Amino acid sequence: MATRRGFLKTTGAAILVLASPQAMDEAEAQTAFLNIERVNLTINGRPYAIDLDPRTTLLDALREHLALTGSKKGCDQGQCGACTIIVNGQRINSCLALAVMHDGDEITTIEGLAEEGVLDPMQAAFVRHDGLQCGYCTPGQICSSVALLSEHRDGWPSYVTADVATAPALTNAEIAERMSGNICRCSAYPNIVAAIREVAEEGLP
Repeated sequence: MATRRGFLKTTGAAILVLASPQAMDEAEAQTAFLNIERVNLTINGRPYAIDLDPRTTLLDALREHLALTGSKKGCDQGQCGACTIIVNGQRINSCLALAVMHDGDEITTIEGLAEEGVLDPMQAAFVRHDGLQCGYCTPGQICSSVALLSEHRDGWPSYVTADVATAPALTNAEIAERMSGNICRCSAYPNIVAAIREVAEEGLP
């Protein structure tokens, strides 16, 4: 006759078997296999095909799977801009984007701005104007600055643009507003604005 004590012993033994390291490893491996997605990305002109958990952010894919650690993880909530990269010509916070959402996209990170050892004009301007101190936010600041100039050339208005029907002048107020998503805790803002203004006035790409 089955007893409550016997039932508990049998159930407990089954749980221990299922919870054994080998059983857990096999279960995790099966779960991981079922959830993996192949993601194709073109990053800095180079094609990549990587197998990822669909919950992986684009930032983690870059840093943890491709060793492209220039893009920084700051707040991981889209508040600081340290993870800013350029996707299909537009800047995004890579910590807020899932990698699978960008399958087939063209991505530029800070590592892809310089060509054959020659700094991008924006990188060089940041150096000349000392637009950095600790440097942690700098990759995101520079990627955002490059995209900012592209947006301005295309006539995109900002919150402080007085007349959205005409091409906005790139005033200090415009630059500050357009860079407001990138925080510099060292407060190098005046030098960052000066670097952006120099590149804009020289008409460099």
